[in-house]
Amino acid sequence: MIRRIDRIATDLPPPSEPDVAGAAAVQELMGGRFGEMSTFLNYTFQSFNFRNRQGARPFYDLVANIAAEEFGHVELVAAAINTMLTGATPVNDGKAPKAALAKVKGIGNPHHFLVGGQGALPQNSLGQPWDGSYVFSSGDLVEDLTHNFFLETGARNGKLKVYEMVEHPAARALTGYLLVRGGVHQVAYARALERLTGADLMKLFPAPRIPTEKIPECKPHIKRGDHLRLYRFSPSDYLELGAVFNGPHPETGEELVVVDEAPEGVPAHDLPSQPAVFAPDYAPEEIAEIAQKLRTQAGLSKEPTGEVASGSEPTKPRRTSTKKAGSKKK
Repeated sequence: MIRRIDRIATDLPPPSEPDVAGAAAVQELMGGRFGEMSTFLNYTFQSFNFRNRQGARPFYDLVANIAAEEFGHVELVAAAINTMLTGATPVNDGKAPKAALAKVKGIGNPHHFLVGGQGALPQNSLGQPWDGSYVFSSGDLVEDLTHNFFLETGARNGKLKVYEMVEHPAARALTGYLLVRGGVHQVAYARALERLTGADLMKLFPAPRIPTEKIPECKPHIKRGDHLRLYRFSPSDYLELGAVFNGPHPETGEELVVVDEAPEGVPAHDLPSQPAVFAPDYAPEEIAEIAQKLRTQAGLSKEPTGEVASGSEPTKPRRTSTKKAGSKKK
């Protein structure tokens, strides 16, 4: 099972100037062959289908645990795309919609506006739907781990190209974070193959050959140590991660660590209504009134109880303790 927390993995800037064409490009990181839906569902199905879990427990724990983090990466890509699309259509001015979507015709992905509520879709940068044939789950552990290393390498390649193509602040913040965290998964699968077969894939790093530390948006995450950390996304399971994820980082030589808890994340921005695409409605204030009445009738606070980011200042994640690989909380 997966426990969902109403936060996103890292801070994204609030909406600024919309970038419809850029949002279409970022879709490759969502529904492309090497996008986050692919990493999430590859590792998820491999963990579902994993046989002899007890006999190969450290490797099962690794694949299953990384799958949980990838769900949050899918969520983060969606948040970035939604941020980039916010403001691309006019707000409700009390008049009939007329030609409210005319100015986005021929730009980016029309599905964002025609069927997607001006939001992210499970598609690639061409607007083609994500394909289940992208999932590789052979059942052979060495084969699956080799595929996963290849998948993370292709994902890193795609993130670097999106970084070079799209200058929107949300896209840059997204790719800076994903390059660091995807790099951890790339190292994890390389280390797993080394422990299982003796093959030294560490000589391949960085792949592609652009050092992560040279990318400005990666530096805050590296400074915080997130290039070394494998987070454990369960309060009481996946305890054998440290049996595989250990040793020096191939680029920096620093010691890899397992963190015995999930990252706290940060609140997401509450993106404004986009009435031209009826998201969440042509008259969203009516829904807000209904929601307030329902809360009152249920004995809840009159004001919404959720937590969202406010203002333009980055939200600081709460501190997370780190432990050496293989260690557990006492």
